[in-house]
Order: sequence, then C-alpha cells, then structure tokens
Amino acid sequence: MLGSCLCGAIAYEVEQLDLPITHCHCLTCQKAHAASHVPTAGVLRPHFRWLRGQALLGSFASSPGKLRHFCRQCGSHLLAEREGSPYVILRVATLDDAPAQQASAHIWTSHTRPWLEVDHLPCWPEWPPDR
Repeated sequence: MLGSCLCGAIAYEVEQLDLPITHCHCLTCQKAHAASHVPTAGVLRPHFRWLRGQALLGSFASSPGKLRHFCRQCGSHLLAEREGSPYVILRVATLDDAPAQQASAHIWTSHTRPWLEVDHLPCWPEWPPDR
C-alpha cells in the first residue's frame, strides 16, 4: 500500500498492517492531529519504507521514548515510533490505498472529550444542503 503527506512531497510504502487498526483518543494524538481521534496501526519496520521526501521529515518527541514524524512542508503527521519497538505506528489516514481491514477498537477513550461526541448529530456525506 502506498501513502503520502498532504502536499505529496513525502511518500512511503507498507507491505501490510501488522497490528489491527485502532482509533486513538489520547490527548497527544488529539493535539498533534487537531482531531478527536486518529486511526493508527502497527507496521513491522521491515514492512515499511520511505519512497521519497525523507529529507523533509520533521520529528517531535511527544513523550519520553516516542517520536512523531511529520512533513515539515505541509505538517501531515505520518507515523510515530518508540525506541526499541519492532513496529512503527502508522497514521492510517495517510494511506493513499485503502487497507483491507477496518478499525477494531478505540483506545485511550479515557481522554475522549465529551463535547466531541457526534452520535446525536446529523451526518452528511459531504457538505450539508444549506451550505
């Protein structure tokens, strides 16, 4: 599967997702992505490779031993990694190809913001009709 940042300057390839997709609700993911939660999946390091733009990667230590990697040009967060882990933590929404699996769980829900619950709100496939 191929993936990239928003501006397309950085591209990568993953052979497969090696851990299930989970929606992470932790506070650092919320802040880093400006979103209520982020779909993530573990990919074994040998199953991940950069295709282009690696020189444009920026990194941020969001917690001890954990680096978040993003495009310095457009700001897209692409993956995170923990020191000594056999996996990188892929930001699944940056995949250009759809993975075969769907999310299996929500994690860090103790950090879920109650005002972000949307179950009771109307849903539109695109813009609402009055916009």
